[in-house]
Amino acid sequence: MPDRIDGRVRILAWVSFVLEVAIVGTGGAVRLTDSGLGCEWPLCTPDSLFPTRQQSYHSLIEFGNRGLSFFVGLAAVLVLVLLIRLRTQRKDLWTMAWIVFGGVLLQGVVGGILVIFRLHPNMVAFHYLVSLVLVAVSAAFLVRMDRPRGARERAVPKAVAILTRITSFALALTVLFGVLTTGAGPHSGDPAVTLRNGFDATVLEHVHSWPAYTLFALTLAVLVIAIVRRLTSIRGWATALLAAELVQIGVGLYQARNALPPLAVGVHMVLAAILVAICTALVLNLKRPAGAKTGVAA
Repeated sequence: MPDRIDGRVRILAWVSFVLEVAIVGTGGAVRLTDSGLGCEWPLCTPDSLFPTRQQSYHSLIEFGNRGLSFFVGLAAVLVLVLLIRLRTQRKDLWTMAWIVFGGVLLQGVVGGILVIFRLHPNMVAFHYLVSLVLVAVSAAFLVRMDRPRGARERAVPKAVAILTRITSFALALTVLFGVLTTGAGPHSGDPAVTLRNGFDATVLEHVHSWPAYTLFALTLAVLVIAIVRRLTSIRGWATALLAAELVQIGVGLYQARNALPPLAVGVHMVLAAILVAICTALVLNLKRPAGAKTGVAA
């Protein structure tokens, strides 16, 4: 077929997705180990691109995150190069590949601004949210590359599609309040940075939990309906989303009751990225190629 996806694109798309999730983890490690100012910008020191022996381990952690961003960008470039011949037939994939590449460039600029402005919490929040958007787009690419081009139709009843989209909105709210909560908490990224976002972290912890528990209830409802109605197109993803939420809730409760241990906060950040990826796949599976026999629509 003229729009057949190259096997190399499939491999690189998965590599790109894994790296997008991984850099959320390494970015979290930078912040949670107080390594946010471990290197200057654009060099690590005024005279060296790389950390020097005179610097502490913080510079190694910060530079490691920067180094991983190079491979994130390289994977994005290679996906674009391999998609050139399909840029007309698969405009959806071509557009998403450009979004990922552009997002990686944006993250590089934002990362430099973060250092220049001494880890301003609002910029840190933006940096993390952009990472989650790139995770979502990378996940969408993985889903769509295995689907033929052409018209699509609903694979589930309209009410279920609406409920699922409301669920995704609840996830977005949960992530947003989670980012605000972290920005008000003790993990600034460097012990010398005292600037926070001005909110009461204790209050925000409770506010953050409201959309989180709503998300869990909505996901449970989607899964039950999918099982009862035999909606095979979304049942597996709804199950995965609910399972990830259970783990995330457990980690969230643990960190809130144990003075926010860095490792737990880092796991919470990565799990948020995984939740975003799963939810993206769930929403995309609300539709199927026109004429396909899978799923149940009404």
